[in-house]
Amino acid sequence: MTFVLLLAGLAAGGCGAGSNSSSDPAVKLQRQDLAAVTRALAGTQSSVGQAVAASKRAWPLVVNGLSADPSATRLPIAAAGASAARVKVPPLLEEAQAVSLTGPAAQLAGLFRAYIGLTSRGWRMIAASIDQIEHGPPASARFARQNVALYIESVYDGNFTLAQIGKQLRKGYRRLGGPAAFAGNLSEQQVNALADAYSESAARLHPHVGVRLGS
Repeated sequence: MTFVLLLAGLAAGGCGAGSNSSSDPAVKLQRQDLAAVTRALAGTQSSVGQAVAASKRAWPLVVNGLSADPSATRLPIAAAGASAARVKVPPLLEEAQAVSLTGPAAQLAGLFRAYIGLTSRGWRMIAASIDQIEHGPPASARFARQNVALYIESVYDGNFTLAQIGKQLRKGYRRLGGPAAFAGNLSEQQVNALADAYSESAARLHPHVGVRLGS
């Protein structure tokens, strides 16, 4: 979670939090960017929802570490990994295009990319660890079991990151003037619907990861 807070802080530091006047060109650009990023997030909402659901189904099987015989967990973990891999970063949120985003939009793009990276890699590496435990030489199996906590925590952090998007979207929308300032380009209803989909109640995994490195 330290990574998430650092990312949010750095992005917020570059938001140009000065005037929110409707006539300020910089603020106008921030509003345009936020509206565009909101549309991009709405477009990937369905695949993200499926990935979160798959993660929630598999999470109880790994939250406290792998069982002595992890073979029974293979299918749910593989399903969670496959579902996460199907979530594509919208072009606007990819690093090459996101570098031109301003204000809260830049922060949201960074949070979304972090979610994809942490979650997809986490499930992929958990599956690889199970392969090593079941089929690898003893030294590799021991290493995999001792280090799988890193990948389990990566999955947790990824979903925690995703759950910050709704909060930051609402905050950015208010800071840039809300419904009146966006003049129909982004309604409060649209913001609230998307913020609910990317909220802690919708996206965060429970309980908190209970396994530690080397355990």
